Amino acid sequence: MAKVYALYRPPTDAGAFDRYYFERHVPLAKTIPGLRSYEVTRGPIAALGGPAPYHLIATLSFDSRAAVDAALISSQGQATAGDLANFATGGVDILIADTGTV
Repeated sequence: MAKVYALYRPPTDAGAFDRYYFERHVPLAKTIPGLRSYEVTRGPIAALGGPAPYHLIATLSFDSRAAVDAALISSQGQATAGDLANFATGGVDILIADTGTV
């Protein structure tokens, strides 16, 4: 399995971010081919030393890294990436990793 982590830093307007994210961005992202699951954090995000510098973290799961790569170059993946400029005013860090159980 492979995952894409989108770590959204605090936006200039949290309410506007949340509305756009859940009403427009999530439905768009859910059209990405090969997407197996889509999870988001709810409420404040904490780090070991206190609050984390993120407003929301999304985790998108795929069968493999090859599936992630194919998803990102698809038209839906490109549209989803292009949509970030419409709401992620605080910036976003995108991480991609193979995962497994131990």
